[in-house]
Amino acid sequence: MNHSCVNCLKTMVVNLSFLCWLCGAFVVAFGEFQVINSKYSSLITTFWPIYPANTLVVTGTIVTCVCYLGVLGGMRENRCMLISFFVLLFVLMLVEMTMACVFLGYSREIGTYFEKDLMRSLEIYRQSSAEGNKTIKDDFDAVQQLFRCCGVHGVADWKDNVPISCCTRDPCNTLLHTNWQEGCLVKLRNWFAGNYLSTGAGVVTMFIIQFICLCITIPLFCHFRRSGLGYQ
Repeated sequence: MNHSCVNCLKTMVVNLSFLCWLCGAFVVAFGEFQVINSKYSSLITTFWPIYPANTLVVTGTIVTCVCYLGVLGGMRENRCMLISFFVLLFVLMLVEMTMACVFLGYSREIGTYFEKDLMRSLEIYRQSSAEGNKTIKDDFDAVQQLFRCCGVHGVADWKDNVPISCCTRDPCNTLLHTNWQEGCLVKLRNWFAGNYLSTGAGVVTMFIIQFICLCITIPLFCHFRRSGLGYQ
């Protein structure tokens, strides 16, 4: 392999790894922003580990750590770092593929748990005192006001204890007022699906970059090995 080809491969490894590192850092920042500003985490607890914000933070952190090895390995021509980068990146891609298969295979079960969690939160809200369970109450009120919905399946879920957040007018000052009739389940489910779609698009983009890095790391590592570059 001539010198210009080696330099080209080295530049590609460094640049693509750095690009992947930047993507991972952005994913972590976006995930942290979602965690801080999320108003729905207390309502959905069954599949909290795969909540979009948590998935973004964990995935982004792992990607940044792995891609940092690729950047350093390419710049320093260190085959120990390159082979570590290759192995970790390969494992990471396998994990990403496994997660994608799990989401596809258990999407219906996730929807069922989603409904159960919302009904549980609604019952806690209904049966709580005026000062009890403030987090769940505030989150449920925020959901109803933001998505213009009421209850899980509809306003009937609240029976005779419909909260002010279901009112169609803001502020709601009259004793007899109109409430939103549509339930929040469908709207929240669509919102989560949109988040997972955006997350999936980002993961696919990173997966393509990672695959290219994986392909060009092998010949570069072989060249460094034939050239006698050790594990300095």
